[in-house]
Amino acid sequence: MENVPVLIVGAGPAGLATATCLTHLSIPYVIVERQDCNASLWRNRAYDRLKPHLAKEFCELPHMSYPAYAPTYIPKAMFVKYLDDYTTRFNIQPKYLTYVESSTYDNGKKCWSIVARDMAEGTTINFIAKFLVVASGENSAENIPVIPGLDSFPGEAIHSSRYKSGKSFFGKSVLVIGSGNSGMEIAYDLATHGANTLIVIRSPIHVMTKEVIRLGMTLAHHLPLNLVDSFLVMAAKFIFGYLSRHGITMPKMGPMLLKTKTGRSAVIDVGTVGLIKKASSKLKEALVRS
Repeated sequence: MENVPVLIVGAGPAGLATATCLTHLSIPYVIVERQDCNASLWRNRAYDRLKPHLAKEFCELPHMSYPAYAPTYIPKAMFVKYLDDYTTRFNIQPKYLTYVESSTYDNGKKCWSIVARDMAEGTTINFIAKFLVVASGENSAENIPVIPGLDSFPGEAIHSSRYKSGKSFFGKSVLVIGSGNSGMEIAYDLATHGANTLIVIRSPIHVMTKEVIRLGMTLAHHLPLNLVDSFLVMAAKFIFGYLSRHGITMPKMGPMLLKTKTGRSAVIDVGTVGLIKKASSKLKEALVRS
């Protein structure tokens, strides 16, 4: 039985940041991570061209800035190195290959009873903690919908967490299901690597440029979100035009409020919208000629 003031679950950016803040307040903690490294989602399950979608001033961790030479938008490899340097600098020592099996809060004792498993040793660890911080990330679990016929589909079907690059899909026909940031960027990567790419866009989405989002994040410190949203929507319409004619509709709620209230992020366009417009234009020309 281990008694700790705080147990942190997950050694990704949020877990590492929490550990550092606790250290600065002289509060002991234990951090557990089910994988064998920190930032496993970024290190092992992110496609090659991925970058944090926010400018560096909005995605650096507490008490440590990026190097002065770092670009505004940090490449994946640099971000992973930054997290490694952060872990070393603040002497964060996660218990790797350890996952939480169950947690129960005792209202009488005002504490958490947590059962974890050490996968390397094959043993159970029992923790008693006053506070439990779950920092496993909003994208930590795959979500593959039940699609009739998928089990007998003769082609390759993969989740975005297993996608690395479009190089191996040259000349192949690929359907991307989902139009969030991952889906839209993967579709772009596939198309630029010579794949015949289609994307399913089911739900309304906000499409922004990274510069517009950066400005919106800055304005949000000084103005109400509804005013910021009005500006962002106006800017997006000026930049992209009315995308409904290309099958992309916009949510009724503005992008900043939508993120705050539902967790859904705006799509940061990397060039996908231009390809969609080009494909839509070619289709219209073909229909006119026919």
